[in-house]
Amino acid sequence: MSLHLLLLLNFAAAAYLTGLIWTVQVVHYPSFGKVPKEAWAAFHAAHTRRMSYVVMAPMVLELALAAWLAWAGRAALPGGAGWWGLGLVGVVWAATFFIAVPFHNRLEQGYDYIAIDGLTRTNWIRTLAWTVRMGLLGWLLTM
Repeated sequence: MSLHLLLLLNFAAAAYLTGLIWTVQVVHYPSFGKVPKEAWAAFHAAHTRRMSYVVMAPMVLELALAAWLAWAGRAALPGGAGWWGLGLVGVVWAATFFIAVPFHNRLEQGYDYIAIDGLTRTNWIRTLAWTVRMGLLGWLLTM
């Protein structure tokens, strides 16, 4: 596979996930606070199940593509850009599993405004990491 095609595939995955995370950050997570407490358990269970369909496979694909790009582009991409991109994916995965998942686990126990607020505030880490990664890949594509 050519490096250009690999860059395009990385960009496509990053663009999809960046668009998704901005929607989650600006629309979805803030709406959690509007769910009536008595409907919370069913809402959160449905949210978790449905979001996994939308997020899991693309995140795994992005991780694989980022690792491939870092390796394949190690001599061709400027300033270790492939490794920086892979590092940003690592930030997203770390923030997901060490911050977002624990908040969601807490929210499985019931409505908790403090957890909703914490989830929304800390989700900026993933939002910014994906945005920077997409920008980096866009820049690499213009070179």
